[in-house]
Amino acid sequence: MKAMVWVCTYVVACALLAGCSTAPKSAEKQAQLTTRSEDAIQMAKKADPGLQKFFDTATGYAVFPSVGKGGIGVGAAYGRGEVFAGGKLAGYATLSQASIGLQLGGQKYTELIFFENKAALDRFESGSFAFAAQASAVALKSGASANAKYSDGVAVFTLGQAGLMYEASIGGQKFAFEPIKTP
Repeated sequence: MKAMVWVCTYVVACALLAGCSTAPKSAEKQAQLTTRSEDAIQMAKKADPGLQKFFDTATGYAVFPSVGKGGIGVGAAYGRGEVFAGGKLAGYATLSQASIGLQLGGQKYTELIFFENKAALDRFESGSFAFAAQASAVALKSGASANAKYSDGVAVFTLGQAGLMYEASIGGQKFAFEPIKTP
């Protein structure tokens, strides 16, 4: 129960901060996000070693190491992550989601989004990328990636971290992207 309360509080706090900058404000916060992203990638690969093929063949990918989600009738989710293109950090992204419907609880999860081609990556980086309510993700566990396929140039994987949430809701994810600033 304590974890659920913490996750719900986290989601509300993050939702309030969603209007803030997509990129972490300081070099220290950027380094912390990079460490969390690297840890999330390693955990995902450990959960399903077959995921490596997506890292090897994707044009780019986004890593959201910790997405907080909670709701009681009305729900919200928020997470900050990093976007990679050609194996190099290309920028930062935020994920936000609002939903309405039958839902109760809170959870934290990692989300990985792979872009099959440049067109899909460009759509994400344009800042107008969103998943419709019917979009689905593959929950990572050993072997889950074996049958996973791209849909409209995108493949999404999630890995649960903590919490419990009952949900039968509608709502989609929206993303914001901010490229790395070069001096």
